[in-house]
Amino acid sequence: MTDKIKQNNETQSEANCMEKIVALAKRRGFVFQGSEIYGGLKGTWDYGPLGVALNNNIKREWWKMFVDSREDMYGLDASILMNAKVWEASGHTATFFDPLVEDTKTGERFRVDHLLKEGGIDVAGMTLAEMDTIIKDREIKSPQGNPLSPARQFNMMFETSVGATAGLDSTVYLRPETAQGIFVNFKNVVDSMSPKIPFGIAQIGKAFRNEIAPREWLFRVREFEQMEIEYFVRESEWEKQFEKLRLDMQKWHKHIGLSAENIREYEVPANDLAHYSKRTIDFEYNFPGKGFDELAGFAYRTDHDLKKHMEASGVSMEYIEPDGTRFIPHVLEPSFGVGRTFTAILCEAYTEDEMNGEVRTYLKLPAHLAPYRVAVSPLLRNKPELVEKARAVFSMLKAEFGNVAWDDNGNVGKRYRRQDEIGTPACIVIDFETLGQEKPELKDTVTVRNRDTGEQVRVVISDLMSYLK
Repeated sequence: MTDKIKQNNETQSEANCMEKIVALAKRRGFVFQGSEIYGGLKGTWDYGPLGVALNNNIKREWWKMFVDSREDMYGLDASILMNAKVWEASGHTATFFDPLVEDTKTGERFRVDHLLKEGGIDVAGMTLAEMDTIIKDREIKSPQGNPLSPARQFNMMFETSVGATAGLDSTVYLRPETAQGIFVNFKNVVDSMSPKIPFGIAQIGKAFRNEIAPREWLFRVREFEQMEIEYFVRESEWEKQFEKLRLDMQKWHKHIGLSAENIREYEVPANDLAHYSKRTIDFEYNFPGKGFDELAGFAYRTDHDLKKHMEASGVSMEYIEPDGTRFIPHVLEPSFGVGRTFTAILCEAYTEDEMNGEVRTYLKLPAHLAPYRVAVSPLLRNKPELVEKARAVFSMLKAEFGNVAWDDNGNVGKRYRRQDEIGTPACIVIDFETLGQEKPELKDTVTVRNRDTGEQVRVVISDLMSYLK
């Protein structure tokens, strides 16, 4: 087999893997198509019961690591709707555009830079006019093989109105990022909390971007959630603090179970940096069938944002040292997409193996992220004494962990397979030995099965909580 054929087969296999993950996510209640019963709405996805649980666990762990465990972080939850002047000051109103072309026959829209990248053309630092020239000179067609319209800019912000009457004064935007909510509240946090620099303000919240061509499941959508920090430092210390936060981001990806070989750091070249950035690193994950693409971003934004808001609002954004020294802090920004993190975790966890002569699919999720930490079952659901004992164990564990499943549907083997597929680390079965009917010495013990190995051990009920922890 030639290297090219082997590579094509591997790519196809990875694409199939991604299809299996998406199918599992719907079948088991992780992710549904938005507005599905009406044919869906492109670029929108709804998180089902298990998706909500996994998402909440991701956000809880992130907050615990980056906020609760530190002395230099403060939380914020800013409004999605903001005064339109915020986006004028930040530059979004004038510059938040994507290059767009249309299929002249179907009217379908495409990102120009994406079409060129897929054709092997490096678009870093390229202007719209230069991209348009390449489209024309090389006669690049749409994916359907049709001619393309001239390239133009497309505003990515969702515009709406507030109040009873429409007009310029009522125009607002759904925020395209969470960062500006932090910057406009910088003075409020400093005045109310008196933080010592360096310090950070963290926020988890929704953002909205009117994507031209939403695609790749949760990877590129119109409504998404961010976990973001703006970390305020003295200009002279930015490099030292940058390195510390970079290592913290590495620890985070390890904490959520992403393997080192599937993560890489991409130093964004100077000609491709955002206008506010002096240095940016993209943390990329090796998504099946897609390859390495952005998972999280880390930017040194200098004092650009605070300075712009200070100029536009007339409100001082200076930090005052105990000795009276005043200066505008510089900013480091670690930014994480919840949806992309969710996708990477599912990709990393998806596993196929063989157990008892059959192919088994399971999610090898870390226990602190799994939707259910443990599932509890009676061996037989038509035996009241087993159900009663199982309910007592379930209630005990539910009070301790919260995310505990009750499962008495089908035989024990089917329950194991079902719980494996949704990533439950352990299954507990209450059987006749638990009641002491067959082996008195095993009374008040239960069977605990390990998801990854399939091994089963007997554990005393009073030891269950410490065993599971």
